[in-house]
Amino acid sequence: MKDYKTENLRNVVLIGHGGSGKTTIAEAMLFNTGVLDRFGKVDDGTATTDFDPEEVKRKISISAATAPCEIHDVRLNVIDTPGYFDFIGEVIAALKVSDSAIIAVDSVSGVEVGVEKAWDFVNDEKMPALFFINKMDRENSNFSKVLNQLREVFGNKIVPLMVPIGSEANFKGVIDLIEMRAVMAENNKCIIADIPSGFEDQVEEFRSMIIEAVAQTDEALMEKYFNGEELTPEEIDRGFRLGVISGDIVPVLCGAAAKNLGVQTLMHTVRKFMPSPADRQYATGMNLKTNEKFIAKVDASAPFSAQVFKTVADPFVGKISMFKVLSGTMTHDMEIYNVNKEKKEKLSNLFLLRGKKQVMVDKLVAGDIGAVAKLQFTNTGDTLCDFNNPVVYDSIIFPSPSIAMAIEPKSKGDEDKIGNGLHRLVEEDPTLKVEKNVETHQTLISGMGEQHLEIITKRLANKFGVEVVLTDPRIPYRETIKKAAKAEGKHKKQSGGHGQYGHVWVEFEPVLDGSTDFEFVDKVVGGVVPRQYIPAVEKGLRECMVEGVLAGFPVVNIRCSLYDGSFHPVDSAEMPFKIAAAMAYKKGMASANPVLLEPIYHVEVMVPDEYMGDIIGDLNKKRGRILGMEKDGKLQKVTAEAPLAEMFKYATDLRSMTQARGHFNMSFSRYEEVPAQFAGKIIEAANANREKEQ
Repeated sequence: MKDYKTENLRNVVLIGHGGSGKTTIAEAMLFNTGVLDRFGKVDDGTATTDFDPEEVKRKISISAATAPCEIHDVRLNVIDTPGYFDFIGEVIAALKVSDSAIIAVDSVSGVEVGVEKAWDFVNDEKMPALFFINKMDRENSNFSKVLNQLREVFGNKIVPLMVPIGSEANFKGVIDLIEMRAVMAENNKCIIADIPSGFEDQVEEFRSMIIEAVAQTDEALMEKYFNGEELTPEEIDRGFRLGVISGDIVPVLCGAAAKNLGVQTLMHTVRKFMPSPADRQYATGMNLKTNEKFIAKVDASAPFSAQVFKTVADPFVGKISMFKVLSGTMTHDMEIYNVNKEKKEKLSNLFLLRGKKQVMVDKLVAGDIGAVAKLQFTNTGDTLCDFNNPVVYDSIIFPSPSIAMAIEPKSKGDEDKIGNGLHRLVEEDPTLKVEKNVETHQTLISGMGEQHLEIITKRLANKFGVEVVLTDPRIPYRETIKKAAKAEGKHKKQSGGHGQYGHVWVEFEPVLDGSTDFEFVDKVVGGVVPRQYIPAVEKGLRECMVEGVLAGFPVVNIRCSLYDGSFHPVDSAEMPFKIAAAMAYKKGMASANPVLLEPIYHVEVMVPDEYMGDIIGDLNKKRGRILGMEKDGKLQKVTAEAPLAEMFKYATDLRSMTQARGHFNMSFSRYEEVPAQFAGKIIEAANANREKEQ
C-alpha cells in the first residue's frame, strides 16, 4: 500500500443492529476497490472480517475487524463491528479510533434498538454519521417507511442522499442526489446512467431538502438561498461536507450490499463528505512534562504518540496490538515508550490488518490505524509515545460485566491451562473479568451476557486446547443465630502419663445490629479457666466459625462469652481447651436457633417508561423490594433490593423484557435471613455438595 497523508485518510466504523449487513457492506467495499477478486459471503463463512471459527460457525460478528482499502487518493480504514449487545466492548473500542460512522439499517425491520444505540454512541462521541438502509432487494423492504422512521426518531437533520430505483426483487440501483445521476447494476458491474423517468417528484423533493440543509451551514449560502439564487455544485459539496462534519446533516443512503448495489456511492460519499482525522479533535490526554491536560489534534509534524484500542491473542503469532497514531509518524524499526507501564518497547514489523491478513507497511502517519505483534508490556488502552515527549491519553471506558458464571475444566489437571488461556483472553477482551472466589473456591468469569461467556469457552477450546464447562456460581451464604444459648464443652482424655483436660462453659448470643461478625467476651472469674488458656478458647471458637452447623457456611454476627469452666493442674493445655471450645460451639449453635443468611444486592435498573410495569413485576417475582423510581435523562430509574440468588441471569431477563433497551447495575448491600420456604432446599443441596467433595 502506498503512503497517505493525514488528510487522505478516512477512519469509518460500521455499526448497527445485528443482522443489518455490516460485514457484507465491508466485503463489498473491499471487492469494489480490487482488494478481493471474489466477493465473500457471511453465510458461506468466506467474509474477510468474520474469520474467527465461532464467527464462521454462528454467522455473526464477534470481534471488531479492520478492512483497509483504497479509493482514488484516499485510504478507507473501515472497522466492521458486532451488532449483538454481548460484544459491545468491541464497538466502544472501534468508536474510540474512528472519525465517522456508517449506521446500517435493515430496510425491512427499520429502526431497531441496535440503530438507536448506535445513534446514542455517535452522539456521545460527537461523531459525524450517515445511515445506510441496506437489503433493499428483500421482500417487504420499504425505503420511504424507514426514512420517515429515521426522521421521526432522530429529527430533521436526517437528509436523504439517494432515491432507490425499484424495490424488493426489482431493486435495480440508486439515484445519487448530489451528482444527479443514476448508478445501476448491469452484468455484476456498476454503471453510471441518466436518471430514469418517473422519479421527478421524489428527486425534486429530496434535492430541495439537501439544498435547504446546505444553505443552513453558511450565512452567505443562506442569503443566496433566500434570494432565490441557485447554489453551484461546488457550494453544495462544500456546504454539505461542513454540515456532515458538524453533525448538522446526517445523510441517508440505500442499497443492497449483497448485490453490491449502492455501496460504490456509499464509498464515494465517505471519501467526499466524511472527515479525515485532521478534521476532528480526537482525544483528551495529559502532557507529562508540563502536567497539563490537552485535547489532541491529529498532527503529523508533532512528536510520535499512539493509543492501543484492541489486543488480539493469537496462539501462533502471539499478541497483536492494534492502535491509532495520534501524532507524528510511526516507522517499523523505531523504539517507543509505553507511558502506562513505564517501559520501552521495540517494534518489529508494522502492518495493517485486513481481517486476519497482515499487510506490511514501512510507516504510518498521524491519524492512521495499524498493528504490531509481540509488544511485551502493552495492553488495550495504553499510550505509546516518544520517550522524550511523554503524553498519556485518557483510558477507554468499557462497560462493567453484567453476568457471572463459574468455570471449571472437563478434565482434571487442566486448571493451569484454563488460567493461562483466560489470562490471554482478558488481554484481548476488556469486558471479560476473571476472579478466584476465595470462599467458594470457584473461578468466576464475568461478561456482558450468556452468549459472550459461551463464546469465551469456545475460544478456550479453539485457541488454547482446553475444554471447560460453565455452571451457576455458588452463593456465599452465611449462618447466624436468633436467640441466646449456653453450652458446655468438656474434653477429657487420660490413658496413663500426661492426659488432656479442658472444660468450658460458653454463652452464644446474636449481635442483632450486625456491628460485628464475631465478638469474644472473657467473663471468667476466680481463675476457673487460667489466663493462659483463654486465648486458646477464643482461637478454637474463631476456627469453628468458618463452618456453621446448618450447611457449613461461615457464621457471622455472634458474641461468645466464656463464663465458666475448670482445669487440671497437670493435664490442661491449650489444645484441650481449643477442643473443648469446639465442642461447646457445636452444642451451643445447634440450640440457639441457627438460620441461613443470603446476600442482598442494591439494584438500579434504567429502562424506558413503557417497560416500567414489566420491570417492577419481575423484580417482585424475584423477591425484590422496590425502593423508589425517578427520571434519569430519557429513562426511568428503578431502585430496588433483591437477593443475589435471584439475580444471576438478570442481564438476560432484562434484555428480553426491554428488547435490550434497559440496563442495570448491582452492588452488595447486606446479608438477610433466607425465608423458611427456601432455606431447607439450600441447606439440603449444600450438605449434599459437601459430602460429594469429601
